[in-house]
Amino acid sequence: MAAESKLKYDRDFLISVYKDMLFGRRFEERVNQAYQKGKFAGFCHLHIGQEAVCIGVQRSLRPSDYMISGYRSHTQAIAKGIDAKAVLSELFGKSDGCVRGKGGSMHMFSKEHRFLGGHGIVGGQTPIAAGVGFAIKYDKADDVMVCYLGDGACNQGQFFEALNMAAAWDLPVLYIIENNQYGMGTDFRRVTSVESLAKRALAFDIDNSQVDGMDVLKVYDHVSSIVSKMRKKPKPHLLEAHTYRYRGHSVSDPGSYRTKDEVAQFQARDPITTLGDYLKKHKVATEDELKSWDREIKDQMTEIEAFADASPKPDVSELWDHVFVD
Repeated sequence: MAAESKLKYDRDFLISVYKDMLFGRRFEERVNQAYQKGKFAGFCHLHIGQEAVCIGVQRSLRPSDYMISGYRSHTQAIAKGIDAKAVLSELFGKSDGCVRGKGGSMHMFSKEHRFLGGHGIVGGQTPIAAGVGFAIKYDKADDVMVCYLGDGACNQGQFFEALNMAAAWDLPVLYIIENNQYGMGTDFRRVTSVESLAKRALAFDIDNSQVDGMDVLKVYDHVSSIVSKMRKKPKPHLLEAHTYRYRGHSVSDPGSYRTKDEVAQFQARDPITTLGDYLKKHKVATEDELKSWDREIKDQMTEIEAFADASPKPDVSELWDHVFVD
């Protein structure tokens, strides 16, 4: 185990990060299978391929930090602390869902875990994040607000309005652009005037940076540094994480606008495989252990799906609950 002593990271940390990414991958695969079986319908956007961003960021935070996202948020909700059974039940429209089956795929939420959605409106989460950042500063807390958005959201008006407010008031908001290269089926370069989306921050004199979103340890290190500074001196930051989704924009999208070579190029950089190879190289885990963890997680997926299947549907009497303020 001589190689292990040279590791920058704790062995248990590395293993748990690997398992968390693998859990997210297997969860989304199970979601896709359930959709194909007709267990639920409507919009559904998978996070497969983007696990390094989700887990790397989450490991840089503490439970009291807030998080908000767009519609590709299943695994982000789980990483923030929402039980996977509650997430899948929500997808199935069941009463054990995190919002009692009334939100569906795009609207995960948990007040307890400070996960404020899941939002179906492209870019709609960005001004809400600024509002939460204002509340944090008003309360003189040292928490941070993490706001995920896609590359397509960077062309929406509310994105620019939110960044201006965050900059004007020095709000502790970390805006993270998950640049998976495509806004639905359109390459972001075709509709964006700049090659680097992080440069959009220059108009507001906001700190900005980029990170390899296919490398979970790079994401963890980079975001940890940003958050540490933000707690000491509140001010916004725009981070562009370069990542890639292996599936279509949604489950109904075949992704035929991408070449096989392009997909293969990014699959060769699979964040889970890459970290698995790192664990084996540094004697942290063996191939047999990786396979064993995978089997365990797949068994968990079976239990999670069985729970969601058995969960009852909301009673019709709840139809008008939570529509108006009491």
